Amino acid sequence: MMLEGIRVLDAATLAAAPLAATYLGEFGADVIKIEQPGSGDPIRTWGNQVDGIGLMWKSLSRNKRSITLNLRVAEGQALLRSLAEHADVLIVNTRPATLRKWGLDYPALRAVNDRIVMLHITGYGLTGPKSERPGFGTLGEAMSGFANITGQADGPPTLPPFMLADGVASLNAAYAVMMALYHRDVHGASGQLIDINLIDPLARLLEQTLLGYDQLGLVPTRAGNRWDISAPRNTYRTADDRWLAMSGSSPQLALRVFRAIGRADLADDADFSDPQRRLARAREVDQVVADWVATKTLAEAMEILDAAEVAAAPVYDITDLVADEQLAHREVFVKVGDDELGAMTVQAPVPRFSAATGRVQHLGPRIGEHNAEVYGELLGLSGGDVDELHARGVL
Repeated sequence: MMLEGIRVLDAATLAAAPLAATYLGEFGADVIKIEQPGSGDPIRTWGNQVDGIGLMWKSLSRNKRSITLNLRVAEGQALLRSLAEHADVLIVNTRPATLRKWGLDYPALRAVNDRIVMLHITGYGLTGPKSERPGFGTLGEAMSGFANITGQADGPPTLPPFMLADGVASLNAAYAVMMALYHRDVHGASGQLIDINLIDPLARLLEQTLLGYDQLGLVPTRAGNRWDISAPRNTYRTADDRWLAMSGSSPQLALRVFRAIGRADLADDADFSDPQRRLARAREVDQVVADWVATKTLAEAMEILDAAEVAAAPVYDITDLVADEQLAHREVFVKVGDDELGAMTVQAPVPRFSAATGRVQHLGPRIGEHNAEVYGELLGLSGGDVDELHARGVL
């Protein structure tokens, strides 16, 4: 495995930070999940449950070993510092002031292991006037500018019904960890602290809004599924009450649309063939396409558009997604056996390499399932030592 030999301590909770650890574990890193005794990571009780078992927990904690450790007591804090001596990466999302109080901030951990890479994900970042505020993905989606430009023109700002800000932050975090490890291992540097919040990564993707504001004074407003850099670009309802999405992002694609729907006259009209002039008439373009799509079933429309090499796709719900032949061919979803659920289908690791394969060896473990194994392996504690620490509320 590509990351074999890298040990990650995942001492974070909920989504963004633990997801970064998940990505590393899919390619061979030994990820040790550190949870509060008794309650564990709150993601265990988040979302859909089967017999009290959280489905998101099962997927997000794939390939991880679970140990318990009470970081609110001095002995637990000392044990984490000892574990950090044997780790390459430590991932946390605790408030900065709390970590300093516990003696678990980056300077304290670097003192015991100057090679450690510490990833700290927070709502607002480790510095600045809001650094100590609690933060969640919803707030990142609001403050990044995403919600303000998402939704219908006459509707409210719209939040996504999934973990968008957390997910984008986790991807930034995973590649940041890899860069820090490369810098350490290839260039002979020490470890370092990585500071990622839930606003910056998503705001980075909304680059068009910044550029237009900075250079042209533009403040975008909500426009549904339209986008002011491309036309046609929308979702369109079919005769059988399905939906398809279409993009005319390049000049030739837009002209293909006009010809495919029997409006070659528009392809020859400068008001519609010229990209900038077409944007001024985007509503007309949308209406022409919508009227044509409304006369076709989804299958009929897609057959015509595919034949014309138009950039169009059906809008899938989850049943369509898992049945799609392209995704099935690429094994995007895999069924994994589990001793609590029997089996569950989850997303497979996303990156595809020519000489390596990601893995889902097992789903999320029971809380503290690997206490004896990990504490014995890394710190030399006996089974009796682990039992005593458990009895005293440290584990």
